[in-house]
Amino acid sequence: MTEAVNGGINRSGKDGSESKSPASDPIEFGTDGWRAIIADQFTFANVERVAYAVGLYVKEHYHKQAARPVPMLIGYDTRFLADKFAERAARVLMAMDVPVKVSSRDVPTPCIAWATQHEPTAGALQITASHNPPEYCGIKYIPEYAGPATDDITERMLSYLKHTPDHIPHSTDEVKNFDPQPPYLAAVGEFINMKRIGSSGVKVGYDALYSTSRGYLDHILKQWGVSVRVLHDWRDPLFGGGMPEPKKQFLRDLIGLVINEKLDVGLATDGDADRFAVVDEHGNYLSPNQLLCMLTRHMVRNRKEKGAIVKTVATTHLLDRMAEKYGLPIIETPVGFKFIGEEMRRGDILIGGEESGGMSVKGHIPEKDGILANLLLVEMIAYEEKPLSQIWLELQQEMEMKFSFVRADLRLTKATAKGLMDRLNENPHLTLAGEKVSRVGRKDGLKLYLDDYNWVLIRPSGTEPLIRLYFEGNSQERVDAVAADFNKQVKAVISELEGGHPQEASPKSGNKVEAPVS
Repeated sequence: MTEAVNGGINRSGKDGSESKSPASDPIEFGTDGWRAIIADQFTFANVERVAYAVGLYVKEHYHKQAARPVPMLIGYDTRFLADKFAERAARVLMAMDVPVKVSSRDVPTPCIAWATQHEPTAGALQITASHNPPEYCGIKYIPEYAGPATDDITERMLSYLKHTPDHIPHSTDEVKNFDPQPPYLAAVGEFINMKRIGSSGVKVGYDALYSTSRGYLDHILKQWGVSVRVLHDWRDPLFGGGMPEPKKQFLRDLIGLVINEKLDVGLATDGDADRFAVVDEHGNYLSPNQLLCMLTRHMVRNRKEKGAIVKTVATTHLLDRMAEKYGLPIIETPVGFKFIGEEMRRGDILIGGEESGGMSVKGHIPEKDGILANLLLVEMIAYEEKPLSQIWLELQQEMEMKFSFVRADLRLTKATAKGLMDRLNENPHLTLAGEKVSRVGRKDGLKLYLDDYNWVLIRPSGTEPLIRLYFEGNSQERVDAVAADFNKQVKAVISELEGGHPQEASPKSGNKVEAPVS
């Protein structure tokens, strides 16, 4: 049976006045799906529109020539109403004669992604806003190849949004559920040398951050006899008053646990478990750049694997140095794991990663997986039989170069952000801290190179209203000097754009340079 839902273009309010049409709400897909604030743009009406557009795509590209329609999988994270949004999307698809299966509980993005290729499917819809603040929700479509949707797929789906009807029906039939956890963890357990981890005696701290990884990462470790101390392993849509983002400022409890309990490592994931974070035995937060380098070394040194290294333009050039040392190809992509995933699907890739904490490796799915990444890190400790801090020190000694990396966020109004990027693209800086800019990259944003290992990147975020700033070099002093000069020049441009005088004015209220992150 179906039931009409009022999602019309011209709806009237109770007083007879015309209310805001859901079709007038902009639905824009960033680097990894659509995200918006719950009850503002992220509404049931807009979820219905997206689900309907996805249904049109599935019927056209999966069901048209098929003898029997393959199902769509639907998952969701721990956010407010995420399970209800998932059910509504399912009922819209069911009314379109698209069979669906909804996860029986909140599910990690890498798990639902893995499930798309475990059996014949038309891909999956994941209701998640990943690491965004609690007031956000989102939707991402994962095709049957278990990686992020490419731009052509996203554009095709967006074109279908124009064809959503005034009244979108949804089914009242029973929604089928499924549990993707057991086969996913079985596959991960076969990929990772869990026996070696279990016999290593490694002591692990794990902060679930109220995320979907609870009952996954801790479960498999305990299953193999690993000593695990767990924090925040229950659903809280407000994420304990913090953020579901595994950055240092949100991992104070984990850091304290590792230090006080004298653990070997602390692990965490973001809200949907596609990103990961690690704390060493001294409670030091290790950046994603450091972790990618250590895992690359582990894949080559301990697992004896070969292949190209894929990284985004914002990711450390220490990986370039490692590729040179190991005799491996290096591939640089725009920011967004969808570009890394494309490379992983069409070439022999050893590891793919980004500085924001996403990675995957050869033999796994072309989607970032924070659960697998954390387990791979613990596997590395088991192989090396050394503390994490020592492994990092030895890596730098082997590469004969130390790197310093700083990132900052610039919050600007949309007009000022556009004006700044336009101005810098037209007239890039010629010098930084007295050094000549040797070349300019425009693969994603604007990348200014002093040489192969000293550079600056400025680019708009694809998931948040921010301008991202990245600085890397082979000494902290050099990075600090370049960052200070770059910020000075950028503030002068902002001041001009806002009608001030560069030598006097500072950014107006609403425009803010946030503290840098090493």
